[in-house]
Amino acid sequence: MNFWYENAVFYHMYPLGMSGAPFENREETVVHRFRALEDWLPHIRDLGCDAIYIGPLFESSTHGYDTRDYRMVDRRLGDNADFRVFVEKAHEMGMKIVVDGVFNHTGREFFAFRDLQQNRENSRYRDWYKGVNFGWNSPYNDGFGYEAWRNCFELVNLNLWNREVKDYLFDVIRFWISEFDIDGIRLDCADCLDFDFMKEMRWITTQIKPDFWLMGEVIHGDYARWANQDVLHSVTNYELHKGLYSGHNDHNYFEIAHTIRRQFDENGGIYKGRILYSFVDNHDVDRIFSKLNDKRHLRSVWTLLYTLPGLPSIYYGSEWGIEGRKDMGGDPALRPALDLKQMEENPPVPWLPEYLAFLARCRREHPVLAEGRYRELSLTTRQYAFARLWDGEAVIIAVNNDENEAWIQVPLPMGASEMTDLETGEKVPQENGRLSLLTAPGGSRLIWLHN
Repeated sequence: MNFWYENAVFYHMYPLGMSGAPFENREETVVHRFRALEDWLPHIRDLGCDAIYIGPLFESSTHGYDTRDYRMVDRRLGDNADFRVFVEKAHEMGMKIVVDGVFNHTGREFFAFRDLQQNRENSRYRDWYKGVNFGWNSPYNDGFGYEAWRNCFELVNLNLWNREVKDYLFDVIRFWISEFDIDGIRLDCADCLDFDFMKEMRWITTQIKPDFWLMGEVIHGDYARWANQDVLHSVTNYELHKGLYSGHNDHNYFEIAHTIRRQFDENGGIYKGRILYSFVDNHDVDRIFSKLNDKRHLRSVWTLLYTLPGLPSIYYGSEWGIEGRKDMGGDPALRPALDLKQMEENPPVPWLPEYLAFLARCRREHPVLAEGRYRELSLTTRQYAFARLWDGEAVIIAVNNDENEAWIQVPLPMGASEMTDLETGEKVPQENGRLSLLTAPGGSRLIWLHN
C-alpha cells in the first residue's frame, strides 16, 4: 500500500514570521492573520507541492516553541475555527497538512509550570517537569531549579516518563486530529524525546489514521534509530543539507556523492528503504541563496534536492531566492514577513518558481524519481551524474558546479529505446552505451530512459 508521504513535495510555512505577527504574544484579542495565509495556498499548489508543514501553531509567548496552551491556535494567527478553514481549503486543493508538535518542553506561562511556581512542593504538577529541585534556583529567580532545553530556561523540559504527562500529550494529539483533521506531526527536538514516548505515539496515531505521518527533527546521530517501523516514519536529513551547499561552495561533489552512497546506495546504504525529509534551508538555518558563493549553483542545488532520495521541501520565500542569514538579526532574519503579491510581481530570482514547479511535475509524472533505486554513474569534483531506476524505467540526473559549461560522459544504466530530455522534450542520442551531456555552469540535465 502506498501512502501519500512516500512521494510528497513539501512547503514549509513559519506562520508567525511570514504573516508579520509581533514577536511577543501580548494580544488581548484574536488577530485573524490566517486569512492572509490562505492566500498562499494557490501559490503553493502551483509550485507542485502536495503537503504543507506549518508551525509552530500552539498558543505561545514568543517564537512559538514556548507553549502556553496546546489546544488553542496562537491568537496572533487566529482562532481554532480559522485554522480549521485553512486545513479544509488545503485539503480541497489536494494538499496534506503537517503541524509542529512541541512536546519536549513548555513555556513558563503553561498552566502546569504556573502551578509549580505558585504551589512549589505542594504542586500536583511538580513531577511533570524534569529536574525540579527546590534547593536550587533558576535564572528567573523562581526559588527552584529545573532542566531546560539547551539551558534556554524559557523552555522547561517535560518529564516524558510521567504517565500523566504522556496521557495529556496524547490527548492533545487526538484533539488536533479530531478537531482539524491534520495529516501528520513534525516533532520538534525529536532527538531529545524519549523513544518509548514516540513509539506509543506512533501506535496511537496509526490506530486513529493509518496514513498519519510522524517526522522528527534530528540533527546528529544514526537516523535509523528514529526512522523505522516502530518509532517515526522520517527524520530531517541534516547530513545531506550540509553537503548540498558546501559541496557546491567547495567544488566538491564527492561530499554529496559520499553522503548519498553511505545513506542510500542500492548495494547497502545504511538508510536504504527509509524516506528522509530533505531541505536546502529552513527556519533555523541560513537561506540557501545566502549560503552559496556562486549564485548560479542555485539550479543544480535544487535539482539535487528533488532528484536524490528523500522528500524535498521548500521553505517559504526560498522559491524566489530571498536572502537570510542569522548574522543579519538572529532567527527573525530567517523568518521574515513576506507580501505574496509583491514577491510574485518582483521575485529576486524570476526563473526559480517555474523551475521548481517543473521538478515537482517530473516527480509526479515519473515516480521513479521518488521510488527508484539510486545508482552513481559518474563523479568528479565538479561534475556528478546518477540514475534513479525502477521497473524498466530510469532518469539520469547530471549536474555541473564548474564556472564553465562541461560535457559529462555518462554510461547508460539500462537498455532503452528512447532517451528524452525532460526539460526540453528533445531526444538525446547515445553512442556505444554512453551519453554525452553538455551542461551549463551551475546547470543540470534530466534524461528519461524508457522503452
